[in-house]
Amino acid sequence: MHEISLVRNIFKTLEDEFPLDFKKLKKIYLKAGILSNVQPILMQNAFEAVQADQPEYRNASLEVEVLPILIYCDDCKKNSPVEQYRFICSCGKPSRNVVQGEELLISKVEFED
Repeated sequence: MHEISLVRNIFKTLEDEFPLDFKKLKKIYLKAGILSNVQPILMQNAFEAVQADQPEYRNASLEVEVLPILIYCDDCKKNSPVEQYRFICSCGKPSRNVVQGEELLISKVEFED
């Protein structure tokens, strides 16, 4: 399960970025694009497994926001949502220009006061 290594990397990133405040970590917000191959329920399960294995992470919680796929059309110069994995703009032209949907990022972190 690659989610375990993702969760461990998230904690490592936050430890490196916030060494003085890391012990006060309260909540982690992630944004995961549909194309990132991250399932929120699997990510939550991995998060809980890592917490059970490493007590220093037990006070944190996780929220995953799934982002839809958006493409940019060079012909009509606008973004369109991808539905049923059909990369076709609302104007009817196909597009490979993915502008949203591949990301996996930490969007926000909360700490206790």
